[in-house]
Amino acid sequence: MHDAGRSNVVEMHVPFRDVDMNGQMFLGSYIAYAESVLANFWSSRPQLEDEPLYVASKVTCILHRPLRFDDKVAFTASVDKIGLRSVGFIIAAVTSGEHAAEVEIIWQARSPEDQLPVPLPEITRDWLYGFVD
Repeated sequence: MHDAGRSNVVEMHVPFRDVDMNGQMFLGSYIAYAESVLANFWSSRPQLEDEPLYVASKVTCILHRPLRFDDKVAFTASVDKIGLRSVGFIIAAVTSGEHAAEVEIIWQARSPEDQLPVPLPEITRDWLYGFVD
């Protein structure tokens, strides 16, 4: 994957390994790339000593039009919703100016000690608001 210069955008060409016998990208590949883009984006957050764990509680993929081998695609992560204990992301896949897919990923903040839900830290919440669409 090639970074387009911002931590929330990654551009790439669809590799042959990610397409089926009909030439369409596997649905699981959309999710895998979305998770990679989200991990890259998340690495630029403010670091905290007592940060909670973030656990995926929902992942969905809406396919608007299938990507094909060698299509140039830009995956862009944005913050969709910020709750008390969770944050929702939308990772859009755009090719030739057209939306190909959207992957929604919701993370829940949990205590590292007992895995119970905890509130998002204020510093993290403030940082996230800079990326709300």
